[in-house]
Amino acid sequence: MARKLRLEFPGAIYHVINRGNYRAFVFKTEGARQAFEACVLEACARYGWLLHAYVIMGNHYHLAVETPQGNLVAGMQWLQSTFANRFNRLRGERGHLFQGRYKALMVEEGEGLGLLCHYIHLNPVRAGLTTLAKLHDYRSSSYWHLTRPKQRPECLQCQTALSEAGQLADTPAGWRAYADYLAWQLAEGPAGKSKAYVSMSRGWALGGKEFKQALLQDQAVAAESRAWESHGVQEVREARWQAALDTLLKALPPAERTNTRKSAPWKVKVAWRLKETTDVTNGWLAERLDMGSGFYVSKHVGLAKNKVKGKA
Repeated sequence: MARKLRLEFPGAIYHVINRGNYRAFVFKTEGARQAFEACVLEACARYGWLLHAYVIMGNHYHLAVETPQGNLVAGMQWLQSTFANRFNRLRGERGHLFQGRYKALMVEEGEGLGLLCHYIHLNPVRAGLTTLAKLHDYRSSSYWHLTRPKQRPECLQCQTALSEAGQLADTPAGWRAYADYLAWQLAEGPAGKSKAYVSMSRGWALGGKEFKQALLQDQAVAAESRAWESHGVQEVREARWQAALDTLLKALPPAERTNTRKSAPWKVKVAWRLKETTDVTNGWLAERLDMGSGFYVSKHVGLAKNKVKGKA
């Protein structure tokens, strides 16, 4: 199976997810969850990580982790191998504890990270393990620490979720307001809707278009299918197509773009150029350039090519 790309740089933020091997309930007991939590906190201390949110469920975990030193891979190798060794030694077992490689989605600072924190905090409620009213008693979560500031680990950044819920203060009044905010999220907000929940664990990055394009450009990410999971491949490809299209459109004289016909010469010219310089699909071009359908794009680009060949 293709190995997924691990993009690392100082200050990178990730949504890290992994499950027990064969979806086994690795964290079925309170003791197992507390042991894993202790391992996570040790990893934070060793590798200088900052935790913005986390939750440990019965058979999987979620971390919203920031890496000031750009060392996610080294820290995750230590975390998972150390916990697996301790777990197996305690129970006299052998074999893989986790389900393959962990997922690590890049996360945009600000609203994207805030939404991820809310999503993580609501996981036990969505799974039916507790109610929103009793969520503060779910021990294996950063939300448990919210109302217990004296017991918070140094690496835990509870203010992130509060700030992204409306600049709430880290006070009893702010905590109550955040509980109300999570109730809204659960009922009507993005973090409480099924589609948004799925999107938080898929793809390769959580954030806006500009954030993803900046990652592609600044970190020189290669859109190779063997390096990405399928969702990541498509997002990377489409981001590159969009960047190339934007460049071509900026170079066009405004007068040319007044012609809005599906077969307008400027549309055909742009589509032709993109097809020559990228692996863009006809369907994507048809949608972005309002050219009707992929068949229509192929037809008119082909006619334009034949016309040029005829003149040669």
